Amino acid sequence: MRLKKAVSAVLSAVMFVSLLPMKASADEWYFAGSTCEPLHDTTRDIQTEGVGNPLNFGERNTPADASTEEIRAINHKMTVQEVKYALYKEIDEHWDLISTRLGQPDREKMYALFLGLGSRESTLGEGKIGSDHETAYEDGWGVNSAHAYGTLQTAVTAFADCDPKFMPEDNVPEMFQYSFTPQNFYDCIISNHMGIRKILHFAEICINEENMHGYQVIRNSLKGFNTGWCYMAEDDGAYKTYADEICSMAQFYYYEGHLYDNVFTWTSAGGEMEKYRTADRWDWWGDTEPSMAPVEEKQQPVVKDVVGDVNGDGSVSIADAVELQSFLLGKTTELTVWKNGDVCRDERLNAFDLVLLRKLVSEADDG
Repeated sequence: MRLKKAVSAVLSAVMFVSLLPMKASADEWYFAGSTCEPLHDTTRDIQTEGVGNPLNFGERNTPADASTEEIRAINHKMTVQEVKYALYKEIDEHWDLISTRLGQPDREKMYALFLGLGSRESTLGEGKIGSDHETAYEDGWGVNSAHAYGTLQTAVTAFADCDPKFMPEDNVPEMFQYSFTPQNFYDCIISNHMGIRKILHFAEICINEENMHGYQVIRNSLKGFNTGWCYMAEDDGAYKTYADEICSMAQFYYYEGHLYDNVFTWTSAGGEMEKYRTADRWDWWGDTEPSMAPVEEKQQPVVKDVVGDVNGDGSVSIADAVELQSFLLGKTTELTVWKNGDVCRDERLNAFDLVLLRKLVSEADDG
């Protein structure tokens, strides 16, 4: 992944927790992975600002013209910590909408909820496969509604222009809906975007059509994410192994201090996880009411892939060189369009890119 030198230095100082032997059963241990320092600036007001974008994820995690194999290879290399921050990037970007629709003002609880969903669906990559997790594709490309990919296992039904017999998910106009193409389906950032959008698709139905309130909106939105149907079930059995288990795992991340490291848990894990599997587990979510109140959201920006155009204005100028230089010197933590700064096209940013960018600017001025 794309890490600046300062971030790499932090990750090199990883402190491993003790793990039980691999022969142990899942019930004997409740998490794996390693603790490590957060990637974001910990002086930030997380509730107000979010974690920022310390890994400089763009609107895509991979080049739009890359092959499926190339895209999956990039996703595959992600650490659990990077998988977590890829989720947070999308939550932060659409925070006002997500918090309003799901009735949750605590940003870290929302982070934890989606970690719980990612743990239930993909165990956050288990430190082995990153975001590169695919299921139910045996029937062929895009014809099975359960065909899913990524940390959240976002199904093909979430995308625009998918099989016309699928129920359209066009009730979240505030968030851009990507078309169903291999390049979109397999990009982990887009998959996260569409997975969050899918939850909000069901939240709208829960509120407007099923007249649900409180935690039942997110509980049944999760049920819908899993089954395709978000109506209220007659008994708790319909929620036990999915929505309610996600809530339990979310509390593990939230209360045990594992929002920002490489530690993950999984369904059926025993040990400390058991204390979160209570009958009143959803009390943790709080009592703020979900709402369909209008929220102004920006549609996905259309950014031209112009080599050297790091500020995204469609052209290459001295302003781009200044922005890239500030980033490389650590004066800023983000680039407007990361991939355009990778002038060398080697999936990293360094002084060589700045040299070539300055050359591009000089050539543009001479022309």
